[in-house]
Amino acid sequence: MLLTSGWSRADEAVPFPKLPEGAGTIDPKAPKTFTTTESGLKYRVLRAGSGAAPTPQQRVEVNYHGWLFSGRVFDSSYLRGMPITFGLNQVVKGWTEGLQHINKGGMIELEIPGYLGYGLQGQPASGIPPNATLHFVVELIDIMD
Repeated sequence: MLLTSGWSRADEAVPFPKLPEGAGTIDPKAPKTFTTTESGLKYRVLRAGSGAAPTPQQRVEVNYHGWLFSGRVFDSSYLRGMPITFGLNQVVKGWTEGLQHINKGGMIELEIPGYLGYGLQGQPASGIPPNATLHFVVELIDIMD
């Protein structure tokens, strides 16, 4: 199941991803293009939340769905039926940076280049090859101090 058209350019309209069962909705006014940060992370806010955005020092509760360029899903809290909580500074750099662009209740789509993901080592146990670009849809459920 291919969830997006694959690699994207920041100025290129990209179809919205097919959301997993249990995910919230995408705002009809969400951008069709990605924003690229100085680090090379690409993101687009699919649904705005409210309140403050998390900082790297905070813990967050999220639901997420991750897939590779091929469309193969490598991990999904939606499929497990349970959100996950972690320190925002305890995950790959692309997540730490990306989640700071949404607020509680928001949804973001991330395209994380390999050097902001699992790098040259990949994540063999999850079937993530070296230097793989990671794609995610993430819903930010809660922010904790």
